[in-house]
Amino acid sequence: MADDGMTLNDISGRSDNRLKAALADVTDRFIAANPNSHERAQKAAAVMPGGNTRTVLHYEPFPVAMVKGEGAYLIDMDGHRYTDFLGEYSAGLYGHSNEIIKNALKEAIDAGVVLGAPNRWEGLLAEQVCNRFASIDKVRFTNSGTEANLMAIGAARAFTGKDRIMVMESGYHGGVLYFPSGGVSALNAPFDIARAPFNDIEGSLAILKANRSELAAVLVEPLMGAGGSIPARRAYLDALRQFTREHGILLIFDEVMTSRSASGGLQQRMGVTPDMTTLGKYIGGGASFGAFGGSEAVMGQFDPGLGNPLRHAGTFNNNVMSMAAGYAGLSQVFTAERADELFDRGERLKADLNDCCAKHGAAVQMTGSGSVLGIHTSTNEILSPKDLNDSPDKLKLIHLEMMMRGFTYAQRGYISLCLPMTDGDCQGFVDAFADVLSTHGDIFAA
Repeated sequence: MADDGMTLNDISGRSDNRLKAALADVTDRFIAANPNSHERAQKAAAVMPGGNTRTVLHYEPFPVAMVKGEGAYLIDMDGHRYTDFLGEYSAGLYGHSNEIIKNALKEAIDAGVVLGAPNRWEGLLAEQVCNRFASIDKVRFTNSGTEANLMAIGAARAFTGKDRIMVMESGYHGGVLYFPSGGVSALNAPFDIARAPFNDIEGSLAILKANRSELAAVLVEPLMGAGGSIPARRAYLDALRQFTREHGILLIFDEVMTSRSASGGLQQRMGVTPDMTTLGKYIGGGASFGAFGGSEAVMGQFDPGLGNPLRHAGTFNNNVMSMAAGYAGLSQVFTAERADELFDRGERLKADLNDCCAKHGAAVQMTGSGSVLGIHTSTNEILSPKDLNDSPDKLKLIHLEMMMRGFTYAQRGYISLCLPMTDGDCQGFVDAFADVLSTHGDIFAA
């Protein structure tokens, strides 16, 4: 019992009331500050469910609509300027309006958008990808990371002659490949799935052993993105690599988000090489993009010169915009040096934010690796999604307060850095974050 006679339940109740009051206040200020975005959201709701056609972009009370992006900055419909720490969920690696990317897109568009034939950029982009990723001898392009993962799973099943795929609890591999803990997405593709606990060597090996005769592949993110920006441990990936190699199971790394971690992806930085890799996001230079690749043997199944190849169609697989912008970005902008610089900047930001939380005695922490990070409202060690104990209202309070201070990222706490971002931009984020924690210190007290 507290000194003034209050019970712990009383204290908790007062804390909840302060949180509700603070959230109501910032919500009112947010709505008042964004009348044009509010009106747009209401009108859009008349013709789209929830005014939305991309679920992840929704947040409460409504998402602001952006009208312009330049470098690391965004302007919304009400004229507010934000430093962009969302980075289009990692697809916006190059920032907004990169001149090299813009020129490549203009050249491609001026030459004809839908050619219905091979074009001069796709082979060049494929060469860049194969040269960067040790796991990719040959590659094929798609229009999204979702498609890339679907095709990689299909290739693994065809190659091994087995059907089952092992995934991780709370793993996300696209709109039809989401595996929430304790539930099943009704939109999922109907694959034969075995689930394993992320970062749990003993638990995952038990699932592997029980399913080894039926498993075609293990599909894993070397850093869980939607699952909380949680990096895989090197020992965990090593264990998966050893078992799958010994038992003829393909190991697929979903590097749709994490390929930006080094010139050769997070697999290069961690020193673990899978059998196949899926890609997406930034590699299209800001245009729609996905890719899957692997060994000559696995990818050779798609050779249309064979008598009975796997057929991989897609009208826009080699669309000139993605091919041209992607090639320009990888060949001229995202060098190995720039990749390392961005990774290091993200690591510094993570350390600075965690120091800030400790200084303010806040039960808040940052997870992630390099330029993909996550905010969590707890202090316990987070090794897998089962360790998450976030308060949605606290995350919402931080997010809206940061928006009001000119910084945008995902309300769930997801952060992604872009190449034009500076140390000054990161310091501005830390300073604003410190101000939020100071303003609401009692709510976030550890």
